[in-house]
Amino acid sequence: MIKNSFISIISQEEKEENGGSVEFQVFSFTSKIRRLTSHLELHKKDFLSRRGLRKILGKRQRLLSYLSKKNTVRYKKLMGELDIREPKTR
Repeated sequence: MIKNSFISIISQEEKEENGGSVEFQVFSFTSKIRRLTSHLELHKKDFLSRRGLRKILGKRQRLLSYLSKKNTVRYKKLMGELDIREPKTR
């Protein structure tokens, strides 16, 4: 499973101390987003799943903005590992 491979990337000490770390939460939201996106490609009229996808995207965006303000090195590393695009600035 994908989640297990990401958990092995995080060191055992960090995993025990920070089970709800920002990186792990972003990873879990990213896997849900990818799964929902592939679901919506098949089921174009599933508006409830589309709404859930938007809610998860918002949560992930808030976590990423928090991480970018808190620690830019960890933010850039996470963006590279998960292959997430940088958000457009307004």
